[in-house]
Amino acid sequence: MLAAVHPLSATRQNLWRLTFIRILVLAAQAGSVGVAYWTELLPLPWFSLAVTLALSSLLCAFTALRLRLSLPVTELEYAMQLACDLLIHSALLYYSGGSTNPFVSYYLVPLAIAAVTLPWIYSLVLSGIALVAYSLLLVQFYPLETLPLARDTMQVYGMWLSIALAAGVITFFAARMAEELRRQEHLRAERREESLRDEQLLAVATQAAGAAHELGTPLATMSVLLNEMRQDHADPLLQEDLQILQDQVKLCKETLQQLVRAAEANRRLAIVEQDVTAWLDEALNRWHLMRPEASYRFQRLRDGVVPRLTPPPDLTQALLNLLNNAADACPDDLEVRLDWDAQDIVISIRDHGPGVPPAIAEAIGKPFITTKGKGFGLGLFLSKASVTRAGGSVKLYSHEQGGTLTELRLPHGKRGDQ
Repeated sequence: MLAAVHPLSATRQNLWRLTFIRILVLAAQAGSVGVAYWTELLPLPWFSLAVTLALSSLLCAFTALRLRLSLPVTELEYAMQLACDLLIHSALLYYSGGSTNPFVSYYLVPLAIAAVTLPWIYSLVLSGIALVAYSLLLVQFYPLETLPLARDTMQVYGMWLSIALAAGVITFFAARMAEELRRQEHLRAERREESLRDEQLLAVATQAAGAAHELGTPLATMSVLLNEMRQDHADPLLQEDLQILQDQVKLCKETLQQLVRAAEANRRLAIVEQDVTAWLDEALNRWHLMRPEASYRFQRLRDGVVPRLTPPPDLTQALLNLLNNAADACPDDLEVRLDWDAQDIVISIRDHGPGVPPAIAEAIGKPFITTKGKGFGLGLFLSKASVTRAGGSVKLYSHEQGGTLTELRLPHGKRGDQ
């Protein structure tokens, strides 16, 4: 069995993306400083700028090493990383013209990322840091000494480059971060649904165990009374009816014993890998013995190499429940089809019954929801739970030519020749 691969948390994923953004911006900043130094366009404090860029490089390296650790990335740590970006950017602006530097608009990038990925309180604090830093740069900075015409030209092209960089980062990275948050929320919703389903299964299992325990005594009493009645009465017709009743009581007792044996077997039984055709043939033969009045046609839609699977015992029971549901809808001329692709095995069961009523189509498969006049609606619910645990899915559709199409999808691993 393959171990489950847990996805990275949204905050850790976002910090990886922030580190990537920081590296790109650092490369752009270092390139700009390098061009200005070699062309001698601007007289700047080169040593101070080099130290600031070195600190930015160390922050990138430290963050990359920190992300290799298994420690969780908190929202506070992520906010502090954004604050460091704001402070480093402020230092670079201080040594390169302050608020007159066209790259001052880059302040909006960390703030946009914070607004998308962090709670509002962190965004508010980071906005305050950016506002204070920008306000200080209005009155205190290292002035750029250059000709007015050159300064104006640099201002225009620098603003264009700054807006382009900010727009690109916000569009391609902040949007991806928001998508990651939505994906994490979807995963949490799925886990909540699975937890609710497990609670429902536990409730059903508890009730079933209690019912099995309580039914043992009355069934034993009924068996004794039927034996006495057969001894006291010689009427052939009555004897025949009593024999039927006794057989039914015996079947009920055997079913309860099978429940106990199955529970014990599930704990000890080693699951055997086999061809899906062999598993399906065995299940269909067993089902037809249970439902001899039903007729079906089996069709294999693909030739050649047959996929293999390792079905747990409850997966076979799930398939039997689905077949019983189809037979209850219409026992005549059921169609069972087998197909597969690179990832999934697909078993389709089509009946010619009345189909799924649109009014309850969404509720089908939940406990105590049934379209039959009898039953508790637990068969499909338990089947879906078993198939989901095996990594598959069950879906019901109203067939366009009438009846219901039940689609069972199961993952497969290795393949064998048939």
